[in-house]
Amino acid sequence: MEIDIRNASDIGVAVRAARKAQRLRQDDAAGSIGVSESFLGKVEKGAESVHWGKLFQVLDGLGVRVSVDIPDEAGELFAGEEIKRDARVERAEKRRRAREDADES
Repeated sequence: MEIDIRNASDIGVAVRAARKAQRLRQDDAAGSIGVSESFLGKVEKGAESVHWGKLFQVLDGLGVRVSVDIPDEAGELFAGEEIKRDARVERAEKRRRAREDADES
């Protein structure tokens, strides 16, 4: 089912519905996803400031996919930005591995 998300509260409703559809208690869902029950509660209540990484961990853990509908004109720019991001991530990973290798020496 596709729904429009306009704010944090809408995400909270979607997360709560996904959890309840799986018949999971909040504490059980949080434990299996790897976040605190408190954090999951904040997400479900639509807290305005939550850690993005943990939010996507919750969404993934409950099988909630997120998509964004951007204007057609932005599509080509988006592809270019993705390539830049991937290159930055790859450079950071190489630096991390080099530091680990140096620490092992």
